[in-house]
Amino acid sequence: MTKRNKIIYWISTIWLALGMLSSGIVQLFKMKEEIDFIIELGYPVYFMTILSAWKILGVVAVLVPKFPLLKEWTYAGFFFSMSGAIFSHIAMGDPVNEIFPSLLLLTLTVVSWYFRPADRKIVTLNQ
Repeated sequence: MTKRNKIIYWISTIWLALGMLSSGIVQLFKMKEEIDFIIELGYPVYFMTILSAWKILGVVAVLVPKFPLLKEWTYAGFFFSMSGAIFSHIAMGDPVNEIFPSLLLLTLTVVSWYFRPADRKIVTLNQ
């Protein structure tokens, strides 16, 4: 792995982890603004607890060494969660500034997944 790719991986992964952790904590503590936000999107409040647990555990899974299969599932979960959030905002007719955080986290998920080191992948291709 080139130095450039390592830098891209770690920057995107750290920003992804910070974004998922911070939004997971906000959802875990059920802050008033977040409750209003999730209700506006048409989801029940208990969904915040599920999302927060997945996000916080996902951050741990992405950052710890080893466990490539778990990382693969985590990236898939982040992808589905953020793409679902984007489509929920679009369905509600939300402006771009409300869609952007989910779009940013989705992009960081894809970039982090793509640039992950070989020891964090399930299959290593000989190149």
